[in-house]
Amino acid sequence: MADELPSNPPGPNDPPAAASATAVAAPAARHLRADGSRFAGAIPRVGACDFRQPVFLSEGELRRLRSAHEDFVRYLAARLSLYLRMEFGLKLTGLEPVPYAKFTASLPEPAHLTLFRAEPLAGTGIIALSPRLALTIADRLLGGRGHGVKGDRGLTEIEVALLEDIIVTVLEEWCGQWKSEQELRPRTTGHESSGRYLQTSPRDALVLALGLEATFGDCTEPMQLGVPYHLLEPLVRRMQVRGQKEQAVATAAPKRPGWQPAFDQVMMPLRAEWAVLELSLRELASLRAGDLIELPAALLGETRILLNGQPKFAGTAGLDGDRVAVQITRLLPAPEAASPGQSDGNKNP
Repeated sequence: MADELPSNPPGPNDPPAAASATAVAAPAARHLRADGSRFAGAIPRVGACDFRQPVFLSEGELRRLRSAHEDFVRYLAARLSLYLRMEFGLKLTGLEPVPYAKFTASLPEPAHLTLFRAEPLAGTGIIALSPRLALTIADRLLGGRGHGVKGDRGLTEIEVALLEDIIVTVLEEWCGQWKSEQELRPRTTGHESSGRYLQTSPRDALVLALGLEATFGDCTEPMQLGVPYHLLEPLVRRMQVRGQKEQAVATAAPKRPGWQPAFDQVMMPLRAEWAVLELSLRELASLRAGDLIELPAALLGETRILLNGQPKFAGTAGLDGDRVAVQITRLLPAPEAASPGQSDGNKNP
């Protein structure tokens, strides 16, 4: 019988079946929506997502944010140069959202850390200066030449007090870039020398990390500024709303020009004329006083109105009491540019 079992069934140690045996096809992958329905048509691309570091800003918003911070760096460098009476160079080296634990781990050890708040927003930010840069600025404030000070020691209370004005200047410039969104008042809340034990935010909270490279005299050292996302969130929302409004205005239909009060007293010559007929030079030369030129009655309905010598409207001429008037009936198309020496052959009434 065809469906009879084989006399010697394969054992567990027997070799695999011959290559001619029919292979069982693997089930095709299915892509379902959140409600369980299948996708119709093209299947969207599926990618991995790291929920430990979510992206809270789009690429366009990050570009706008980077542009604002580039302006902040330029204005801050000019202001610090005037304050220290010596060129202070700044360069933006990075701007990205990172977890708080990663940001604190990237801070130099030791460092001059300043904790600050941007009232009325909630949250505490961090400004980090390397010890060499902080000591060089303090030496300049005490009358030094601004040469790089060697050593990685911590700052004394006097040096911390001297640097307070520099830190406040940095914070004022940073808060000033958000004035179109909200007025912020910077305030320092404390100083630290190590970021290892800071607990201003949860370890997995997102921080917008701003990296700077400061050049002061022969000293080139990094500066860092970290702002928690929950502090920036209200500003980011306003920035998103403003960006949407700007995009809507850019894509909207052009607004029709309105009347300006300054135009009320502007004088412009107004003239009405008819396209009567064409005569040769001989016929024109033979005209004498008292001659009559016959005009069709329909010509009154084809009166052209010229503004500053340009035909703009067509109308019907008539009498209004003891005055000659023209009633506007339609708008004339824009005239084509006439070639040099060409005349329109029209006569004034």
